[in-house]
Amino acid sequence: MEWLRITLCLVIMLRTEGLFVNITYVQTAVAKGAVCLDGSPPAYHLDRGFGAGVNNWLVQIEGGGWCNNVTTCLARKSNRLGSSKQMIKQLAFSAILSNKPQFNPDFYNWNRVKIRYCDGSSFTGDVEAVDPVTKLYYRGARVFVAVMEDLLAKGMKNAQNAVLSGCSAGGLASILHCDSFKALLPVRAKVKCFSDAGYFINTKDISGADHIEAYFSDVVTTHGSAKNLPISCTSKMKPSLCFFPQYVSKEIRTPLFVINAAYDSWQIKNILAPGVADPHGIWHDCKADITKCSTDQLRTMQGFRLEFLKAISSGLGPLINTRGYFINSCYAHCQTEMQENWFAIDSPKLNNKTIAKAVGDWFYDTSEPFQRGDCPYPCDKTCHNRVFDI
Repeated sequence: MEWLRITLCLVIMLRTEGLFVNITYVQTAVAKGAVCLDGSPPAYHLDRGFGAGVNNWLVQIEGGGWCNNVTTCLARKSNRLGSSKQMIKQLAFSAILSNKPQFNPDFYNWNRVKIRYCDGSSFTGDVEAVDPVTKLYYRGARVFVAVMEDLLAKGMKNAQNAVLSGCSAGGLASILHCDSFKALLPVRAKVKCFSDAGYFINTKDISGADHIEAYFSDVVTTHGSAKNLPISCTSKMKPSLCFFPQYVSKEIRTPLFVINAAYDSWQIKNILAPGVADPHGIWHDCKADITKCSTDQLRTMQGFRLEFLKAISSGLGPLINTRGYFINSCYAHCQTEMQENWFAIDSPKLNNKTIAKAVGDWFYDTSEPFQRGDCPYPCDKTCHNRVFDI
């Protein structure tokens, strides 16, 4: 059972690390209209750096999908993805956020931040008007600025090294905000961005429909995101397409590292085979457990992998030497936030490197830019393939 495996991993993590970090509410953001969907203040968790890492900052953005219309945003308004009132007060820090060198060798002594996600737009929305009936606030872009201002005041303005990272919708946010993050920091600071499971691709679903393109278009429209997406992209194409990394990342000037599974489990479930494209649930078991996929389903997923690799290649752009990527052939989603995937004896590896080692070496320029794909499933025996209860 997937829930049992996750529970056991959490128990092991807590026994080995036991680092819980208190929540910080950015109360001053409310007056600026920089609020969650329900109007509550934005929030983050900060564990201070120490020793040689006291002026280094790793800012990790939480994931959690999006809301693409009033109905779905109202649903989020009553939980942690739409209200800081519903967030837990202490968050366990592990893997890329761990404060122990044996679990996080390159960033353990940095200031490590987890920005909570409560706007539903990957921090891109900004609609001034608030419907008096729904009382929904679409203010993700303002939230990002407000949190950054708070962190700068707490010492990030003196950063010598800095990383903007994130998982899933947070990984997309780390791409979309990469250049603006760098612009906030000292000119001499070494600044790079990591995106974990945030490289969502624009491809047709199994019915032949452009499901994810239409969905992202609704997100951008609902949240008024167009004006906050990189102008280097929106000046060339329909703004909603600039929610896709394959179109926007080639214009990003700041060094960028992409960590993703070529068979990203979220993308298989929601882009390739969403429920609307599979009304009879033929893909149900396959989406829950890749070992239960039929020969035809695996063939379709191999096609998705090729589309994904093509999108990675086209999205790197002309600045290939400032790009890094770790694209394994696992059935997974968000690998930097789980210790077993980030840095452990049996962690997934490419070219005999764990994700943590590949990312660390790339950040510090201690080796050639790490740019590795993987052989097709099921060849990679280092994978921790997810099994879901769906």
